[in-house]
Amino acid sequence: MFTPVGAVEATLTIFFNDRPISARPGETVAACLLRANTSSFRTTPVTGAPRLPYCMIGHCFECLVEINGVGNQQACLKVVEDGMKIRVQQGAAIIPGVS
Repeated sequence: MFTPVGAVEATLTIFFNDRPISARPGETVAACLLRANTSSFRTTPVTGAPRLPYCMIGHCFECLVEINGVGNQQACLKVVEDGMKIRVQQGAAIIPGVS
């Protein structure tokens, strides 16, 4: 489904809901999670329906996740970093310092 650009060897590790996932330098969080057969990136605030990325270019906001404790992060635009901690975003994000 996806053709890697750049490094093919997965030399980094990210954590999705505390599960370690091998990641390739330069790939986006969304591509990495899709490659790992992740079933849901977020749930909707109203119905709780599970969602996955749609456009992969930052337009649709279906790929919102929590990264290192900060919600509303677009997984399709964030490049993986070793040790990154990612969680499913449950409903609306809670953003520290914003009420």
